[in-house]
Amino acid sequence: MQHTPTYLVNGDFNLEISPLDRGFAYGDGVFRTMVMQGGLPVDWPLHYQKLVADCAVIGIVCPSAELLMGDFLQLFSIEDIDSTKQAVAKIIISRGEGARGYKPPAVTTPTRVVIKSAMPDYAKEYYATGVHLYVCDTRLASQTKLAGIKHLNRLENVVARMEWRDESIFDGLLLDQQGNAIECTMSNIFARFDTTLMTPELSQCGVAGITRQRILSLAAVLNLTVEVAPMSLGRLLQADELIICNSLYGAFQVNKIGNNTWSQQALAKTFRSLLTHD
Repeated sequence: MQHTPTYLVNGDFNLEISPLDRGFAYGDGVFRTMVMQGGLPVDWPLHYQKLVADCAVIGIVCPSAELLMGDFLQLFSIEDIDSTKQAVAKIIISRGEGARGYKPPAVTTPTRVVIKSAMPDYAKEYYATGVHLYVCDTRLASQTKLAGIKHLNRLENVVARMEWRDESIFDGLLLDQQGNAIECTMSNIFARFDTTLMTPELSQCGVAGITRQRILSLAAVLNLTVEVAPMSLGRLLQADELIICNSLYGAFQVNKIGNNTWSQQALAKTFRSLLTHD
């Protein structure tokens, strides 16, 4: 049976990641996950802009957009290009190979990996009525230098995701050391209070996703005032409406956190429509 390639390393189907790669050894790198439609990345300018910015924070030279686009064209077949079926691409950029020890070599050649996978099959009820969240015991540590970027050190998210096995729970809400809501394990979060749309500020920890960025820009279309500020769990639970978002599913309403419930409302659906057509 012929093997269908699902990833490229530095543009090559036959290369493997070296055990000396600093991404493998230390999580020394960044990544992005995006929807592929018709063989091309959705919202590519925003994804690439964020990839470049995140690389810059930790001093990695980001591969060019042309190189990455060439990887997409190799990895996503003519069937993908001719089809309207969606798929997922994950880009990983590491600092590259280096000797043992935390100090990076003076000169490195970044490793780029592009991985192809199937689009998740989200349950219809998530779109219709919303999702349940679990409040994680794992707390996010403060690190202002790395706050906002999507680096490869995601052990906090991994440990948090291990906390529940209930299939009815879609995602876990992550708090910081002071008990402020920050994000979910794979999503950003918004809370609507009347005509004000709040989202946690991420100056200490958390990932600033591009869908979060897009929703902040789109809020004015819905006559919503945006506020980016610290938000305690108690304050979050008082919201008139909660939504979570990421690049794959767009936006879902939150209808339950513990014993707290919210009736079906329209904001998540409206944002999904705007995210698709803006």
